[in-house]
Order: sequence, then structure tokens, then C-alpha cells
Amino acid sequence: MQIPDPMLAAPVNEWALDAHTVAEPKWDGFRAILAHREDGTVLVRSRRGTDMTRFFPEIAAPLERLPAPAVLDGVM
Repeated sequence: MQIPDPMLAAPVNEWALDAHTVAEPKWDGFRAILAHREDGTVLVRSRRGTDMTRFFPEIAAPLERLPAPAVLDGVM
């Protein structure tokens, strides 16, 4: 499975969102860019590719139930 590159934030002066888009600021926490299951392996990675799975077992465990392959992007 090809892992996509992370989406990186960029500063803007104004919000330019259409009526069907939802966004919220990230105030604190970790950005887990990639949490994926490939061949039965669950990995939670930072945007730089650091494996953070052992720090977030409560996130990794439910991913084991997803159909493989799966890629998720989110804030923890």
C-alpha cells in the first residue's frame, strides 16, 4: 500500500471555506498524520514518520478491526 504524504498546514490571513467544508484550529496535542493497517500491522506515525504506536495503544487497538488497508489522519 502506498502511504500518502502528510497534509501540512499553512498560515492564511482569511478562512476560505465553502458551505460544505468544516474545519477547526488545532490548539494542542499530537498530530497523527498516518494511522494505518497494512498486512495486520497497525502503525500510528507523526508527520515526520516517527512511530508513535506504543504511546497510543487506545488508538491503535480499534484500528485492528478496520478492513485492510486503511489510512486515517487526525489529532490526538
